[in-house]
Amino acid sequence: MKKLTKSGHKLDSIDSALIVALHQNARTSIRALGRQVGLSAPGCSERLKRLEVAGIIVGFSVELGAEALGYVLQALVRVKPLTGKFQEVEQLLTNMSECVVCYKITGEDSFVCHLYTESVGHLDLTLQKITPLADTNTSIIKTVDKKLPNF
Repeated sequence: MKKLTKSGHKLDSIDSALIVALHQNARTSIRALGRQVGLSAPGCSERLKRLEVAGIIVGFSVELGAEALGYVLQALVRVKPLTGKFQEVEQLLTNMSECVVCYKITGEDSFVCHLYTESVGHLDLTLQKITPLADTNTSIIKTVDKKLPNF
C-alpha cells in the first residue's frame, strides 16, 4: 500500500527510490538519478519538482565531517531548566555554537541537544555555561548509524 502524505500526494516506488537515492547522495545529478529510478532526466526533474511542491522534499544539504573540523566528541544533553529560567536556557542553547541540533520536547526535560566539542574538557566548559540555569544529563555518542525510513 502506498503511503499518503499530508498534501495528498501518494508516494509510489519511484518517489521512494528518488528519496532514498537523494538521502544517500544529495549531489547526485538529475541524469544519474533518472537512470537509477528508470526515468528520463526531464521526467526525473519534474518528479522532484512535484515532491518539493508537495512539501516532501524541503531542501538539500551538505554533511560536514565534524572530526575533520576538529570536533572529535559528540554528546546528547537532556536539559531541564530551573524554575523561571526556561526562556534564558532556550536563548543560551540557540546561541551556543557547540549545539548543532536542539529539540524542544515534552516530558521531564525541556530540551535535548546534540553538541559537537573538541574534547572532554571543551564539553565540560560547554556544560558549565548551562548548569547555572538548568539540570543536565549528558551521554557521549560513540557511533552514529543513519537509518532511512521505510517507504
